Amino acid sequence: MKNPDLATLENYLFELETTLLKPTKELYAEYLSDAYFEFGSSGNVWVRRDYDSVGSRDTRQLTPIQFQLHPLADGVVMVTYRIHDEIREMNTLRSSIWKQFDGKWRMVFHQGTPTNSIE
Repeated sequence: MKNPDLATLENYLFELETTLLKPTKELYAEYLSDAYFEFGSSGNVWVRRDYDSVGSRDTRQLTPIQFQLHPLADGVVMVTYRIHDEIREMNTLRSSIWKQFDGKWRMVFHQGTPTNSIE
């Protein structure tokens, strides 16, 4: 059985990750750390300032599954999950590192890796 605090954190970060699948500039500002960087499924590398001029993403129908929390250190966790993009017919493996700053969780790293399988 999972530690209740970890289960609560896992549920909270699942909600944040799901919210960030259809983000706005305001969500990026609130939940991405200043040191954030990303290895995108497109092969591009993104940093926090790249998102300052981005509006909402294009319409996608993304379904996250197999969401798991992996504690790394005090106040630092990694989450992993899989995404099926029903519009683009694409599957990706996802991982994000979240760090707690003054009691608030912010994403510091994200990676999306294309895969042929959702399993």
